[in-house]
Amino acid sequence: MDNKIAVLGIVVNNREETSAKVNDILSDYANIIVGRMGIPYKEKGISVISIIVDGTNDQIGALAGKLGNINGIKAKVAITH
Repeated sequence: MDNKIAVLGIVVNNREETSAKVNDILSDYANIIVGRMGIPYKEKGISVISIIVDGTNDQIGALAGKLGNINGIKAKVAITH
């Protein structure tokens, strides 16, 4: 299987309720995470996390799907390579 480089964009609407779930899932996929940046966007009441991953399509899709299944989280993937 070919690994892909992708950027995963996550918008968090209710950080207090979801941060533990998000961090647990990200820990489960730590082996494919290259880097992570999180920015609180206080004016909008959200946080934005960007994650660079290096994994198979299945791994990347599973990560995005698990995050997207959390209430208050939106996750989108851009496969770049």
